[in-house]
Amino acid sequence: MESTKNKIDVIKSRRSIRKYDPSALVTKEQLNELLEAAMLAPSARNTRPWEFIAVTKREMLDEIVKVHPYASMLSTATAAIIVVAIPQDEMPNGYFSQDCAAATQNILLRAVELGLGTCWCGVYPREERVSAIRELFAIPEPKIPFCVIAVGTPAEFPAARGFFDVEKVTYVD
Repeated sequence: MESTKNKIDVIKSRRSIRKYDPSALVTKEQLNELLEAAMLAPSARNTRPWEFIAVTKREMLDEIVKVHPYASMLSTATAAIIVVAIPQDEMPNGYFSQDCAAATQNILLRAVELGLGTCWCGVYPREERVSAIRELFAIPEPKIPFCVIAVGTPAEFPAARGFFDVEKVTYVD
């Protein structure tokens, strides 16, 4: 059931979840909801330089844990989404990373609305992680594994770590 939280509450309640209920499977319908949110993200010149790999196979989640040093939460998560960047020849170098980050953030926020937890595990630009995930999922060049997002039902509810800090703002009036 979807939450009726207002949008700032969704943002404020988003957390990086590292412990999941392994008995609560993420459904294909839930994954499709997350992927729809991802594909609604803005992108430079609407190039949509992304593809996604939705993983629910336990053996593959365990393989990611073996090759990504910061993805141990996948041992209890029941799904993962791999965001795959597609660099565009007609775009200046680097915009795909901004576009894929926007898509990733949309997944994280939609998951909160669906009562799911997520954790964003960076892959790009760390070449050893890019190579390992590329090999594991047979991702051909020039496509680039951008990140792995753990998805599942939270088994923990960490306190907020982010906050508004006026000292980080410069107002130009």
